[in-house]
Parts: sequence; structure tokens; C-alpha cells
Amino acid sequence: MTLIDGKATAATIKAEIKQEVERIVAAGGKRPHLAAILVGHDGGSETYVNNKVRACEECGFRSTLLRFEDDLSEAALLAEVDKLNANEDIDGFIVQLPLPRHIDEQKVIEAIDPKKDVDGFHPINVGRMAIGLPAFISATPKGILELLRRYQVKTSGKKCVILGRSNIVGKPMAQLMLQKSGGDATVVVCHSHSPQLAEECRSADIIIAAIGQPAFVKADMVKPGAVVIDVGTTRVPDASRARGFRLQGDVDFETVAPKCSLITPVPGGVGPMTICMLMQNTLEAAKRL
Repeated sequence: MTLIDGKATAATIKAEIKQEVERIVAAGGKRPHLAAILVGHDGGSETYVNNKVRACEECGFRSTLLRFEDDLSEAALLAEVDKLNANEDIDGFIVQLPLPRHIDEQKVIEAIDPKKDVDGFHPINVGRMAIGLPAFISATPKGILELLRRYQVKTSGKKCVILGRSNIVGKPMAQLMLQKSGGDATVVVCHSHSPQLAEECRSADIIIAAIGQPAFVKADMVKPGAVVIDVGTTRVPDASRARGFRLQGDVDFETVAPKCSLITPVPGGVGPMTICMLMQNTLEAAKRL
């Protein structure tokens, strides 16, 4: 069994990005600039945004963080999105999700200029990605594909089972693994209502678990030699930890890992790659503008 080290891979890619940025700046080009909007004080969102700001520093980007209280109106948030759309100095920006309940997330996503949508959530980017046109690809699926490539996992013609059908991971992951220029795999998408989910997993060469249920994938669901990618990050109470919790993936790592050829840990697997791919999308946006 080989552990797929997302943290080390992300560090390598960020160093590559920084080198390219410094070449661009040395040639008289503009330093990439990423902005983020954070509404409210959700603990997870605070952590994610802080990590993104830190990643910008590591990649040699400029970054701007716009913080608002959770009573910000939908109209006021849309006005802030419009300002960033019009700001020529901002190459790309994100609106950190989730948003407070009184704000329509889809309306906000659709208000973002697709050319600055480095999260890859806008319907135009999703649609272009689905038919294989150049587009900003959602960072988590893009990061998973990059991990598979860098670890030289053969995907062409292989059976890939994706657990979960979310707009952020499951659906775009299926599209990327299906495309000739992507995984070129035979793809099966399973979810909570799939009647033969375990059987599908047992026949899979690659399992990508993004179902949001801690330790859902058990050893008896994985065939020997399979590649397992764990996207899950659920906080599970753990009195032995200083924070009172630990991060648990969708895969029962201790029992599944011995059966795998390769597997991602949680944490340190897919997570670092997600932020890294956001940086890559921002660099692409800067080069386009």
C-alpha cells in the first residue's frame, strides 16, 4: 500500500506556481491577485479562508479578504460581487460557502463573472467543463485528477466508482473521469439511493468517496489493489484530542488501507490539493486577463 501524500504534492505544485509567477513579474507582468468574501464567523470557513490567504503568500500572489457580518443582506453581498467583477486589479475571487440561510447561494454564484470564477462553480464554467471546453474546474475534482496523474495511476479503461453526486465534487468528478482528456475511465456514480452500492464498489479499480458519511467505505467494499481517494472531512468527537474532535474521512482507513494499492489519508490527502488547485485557477485567470 502506498500513501498518496497530498500535502507534499501540493507543496511541490505551489513551488512550481511561485516560480512561474516570479518569471511573469520579472518580465514586467502583473502579480496574480485573488480576493475572497467571507460572510459570518463559521469556524470551518474561517479556517479555509485563512489557509487560502496563506497559500497566496506561498505562491507569490496578492490577496484581499473582505469580511462581513452574518446579517449582511443578499443585495449588499451581490453589490460586493459586482464591485469585484468590475475591479480590473482582481484576477479571480471566491465567495466562501456556506452562506447565511437568508442568502440564495446559487444567485450569488451566478452573479460572479465566469472569467473570475476560480472556484469553478458558475453554470457557464460547469457547462464548458462538461463538454470538454477550457474552463475553470472545481478545485477538489481538479486536485484529485492531478493526484492520480502525479502518482501515475492508470485510469484509461478502468472502472471508477464515485460515491456522491454533489455539484461541487461528485458530478464534476464523474465528468472529468469520463472524458478522454481526463480520466478516460468507465464511470459509475453511486449515492444514498443506489441499491447495489457495495457491489459496485467491490468491482471498482478506483473509488472516489465523497458521500459525507464518516467511515462509510469498509474493507469488504474494496477489492484488493484498488485505488481509494477519500474526499470526506467530518469532525468526529474525540476526547483524546486537544480540540475535542478529529477529522474522519468517508473511508474506514485502518481496515481499508491494507487492501489498497494507493490511498489518500484524512487529513493530508485531498484537502491540501483543493487549495492548491484554487491557486492554479487564479494563475490561469491572471494569464487570461
